[in-house]
Amino acid sequence: MPTSALEHGLKIFSTCPLSQQMAPGTYLRRVQEIAQWSENAGHEGILVFTDNAQLDPWLVSQAIVAATERLCPLVAIQPIYMHPYSVAKMITSFACLYGRRLHLNMVAGGFKNDLVALNDQTPHDDRYVRLVEYTTIVQSLLRTASPVSFEGRYYKVTNLKLTPPLPAGLFPDILVSGSSGAGMDAARQLQATAVEYPKPPADYADAQPASIDSRGIRIGIIARPREDEAWSVARARYPEDRKGQLTHQLAMKVSDSSWHQQLSQLAQAAPGAENPYWLTPFQNYKAVCPFLVGSYDRVADEIARYVDIGYRTFILEVPASEEEIGHTGVVFDRAVSRCTA
Repeated sequence: MPTSALEHGLKIFSTCPLSQQMAPGTYLRRVQEIAQWSENAGHEGILVFTDNAQLDPWLVSQAIVAATERLCPLVAIQPIYMHPYSVAKMITSFACLYGRRLHLNMVAGGFKNDLVALNDQTPHDDRYVRLVEYTTIVQSLLRTASPVSFEGRYYKVTNLKLTPPLPAGLFPDILVSGSSGAGMDAARQLQATAVEYPKPPADYADAQPASIDSRGIRIGIIARPREDEAWSVARARYPEDRKGQLTHQLAMKVSDSSWHQQLSQLAQAAPGAENPYWLTPFQNYKAVCPFLVGSYDRVADEIARYVDIGYRTFILEVPASEEEIGHTGVVFDRAVSRCTA
């Protein structure tokens, strides 16, 4: 358990597998198993995806809550799927039924085909304007037992009251993609955690301090006591795959997400395998984030640099096993001892 990481104010989230990639009869068991691993490792919570191809994230979150004692589902919320009142109602319902806190990962975009199928042709930056209005209503409903009124470009509510009110101490953390200027501005307005798909730590050497208090990254980690052992595991788990590369190229064409474009540009100029920053899983459509690969100490050095830059929330890739979560815990324990902040 990465107790030192928790003591230093870091929040670590694992991630649920994609339901579309697993047989229906095995998915529930696997999700609950990963949730239990994550809780045993001391993680804050677990990310639950949403898009047209996935199971309903609220039902998946209910399965997670039923299988754990304190783990907080980080529920992805896309405004086009439900009214903000329904989100607030789900949050307070979970709190009243289970005494459990949920977190919200606010999603402005998605695959273009998904958005078109739902008749949503809102331009990229305008989707973040809509997201701010949407999330503001959710936050307002959760913060007070009094009626809420709001009028914006996309949403209007009048004397809307959340019943029952949210129990004290269970207000959710709000996370927003911060990979674009519009996303970062939305996170700033909402006082949310801006989540990025990071560049290599060295690329931040001359960067100006961020104008936002709470920052996070999505990252995968494969670490072992020895460098060669870690790379052996990484290459075996994520081999080169021509079909995956073609799927990645197709995904590039149907996504206007800034993070997708940025990672693809980084991949074209990515360093060799000796560098811990590794994009092969992303290039082969096996993961949606960069990886850090290497010995415990080398990966811990990289994590410590991210912490010193200002990142405090880490959303990790789907764990391959409980043992893998243990290796990651070693990395975070070593990282915090190296931090200058």
